Amino acid sequence: MTEAELLDPVPEAAPAAPVIKVRGEPLTELPQDLYIPPDALEVFLEAFEGPLDLLLYLIRKQNLDVLDIPMAALTKQYMAYVEAARATRLELAAEYLLMAAMLIDIKSRMLLPRREQAEEAGEGEDPRAELVRRLMEYEQMKLAGQHLDALPQAGRDFHTVSVFLPAAAKRLPSLHPEELAAAWLAILSRAKTRTHHRISRQDLSIREIMTRILKQLSPGEFVEFKALFPASASVHELVVTFLAVLELTKETLLDVSQAEPFAPIYVKLHESAAE
Repeated sequence: MTEAELLDPVPEAAPAAPVIKVRGEPLTELPQDLYIPPDALEVFLEAFEGPLDLLLYLIRKQNLDVLDIPMAALTKQYMAYVEAARATRLELAAEYLLMAAMLIDIKSRMLLPRREQAEEAGEGEDPRAELVRRLMEYEQMKLAGQHLDALPQAGRDFHTVSVFLPAAAKRLPSLHPEELAAAWLAILSRAKTRTHHRISRQDLSIREIMTRILKQLSPGEFVEFKALFPASASVHELVVTFLAVLELTKETLLDVSQAEPFAPIYVKLHESAAE
């Protein structure tokens, strides 16, 4: 089979049964008064994304091998498309004319004898090599674009929804016993710097200190943990005060919290104690 026969196959026979119906009635012949506008069969090159897209369409339509393009038949079909566009839209076919000149140049070089063609090309390279490279690169980019276009897109395949959530109350991190012990050791070390060597008897009541701490705190107000321990207090008073804080926390009359690890510790009255 020749290249012309491959690119211009014989049209198939018309189907026997009518394929067009008008108001439910089969139509076997065109009406005599049927008017077809002159632009009805016009070829628009803007349907293609460029000359490479048109060439790739012609090649794939005829199932041609892109590595062995029949330039004569392909150039003929390509020029038919370009001439159809030049009839009415000259500015539209400008870039297509540049590709047509390239096709004609490749076609003329292929008509030269092999020896003259090798001398003219330098190394005897196939004149179609550059065109084949550009076509293959374009087809790869086109397929990649189709794959990207097939991915779901916001506004086309789905719509985004915005939901307003009220700001939640800030939750303080949980307090670990080690951090409370470290705070106590810091208070104890501060008290050791004020230690007196005079020994005296002290009557200390945990309940009295618990009452003093509750009176010292205001409802809803945070107080730093070390502020509960007087700077002038002795070690015995500090120990009893610490026990009073632990007892208040145990009886859920006092809340102990910390904003973040290694941050200062704060205490406040529990809601039940505030009431």
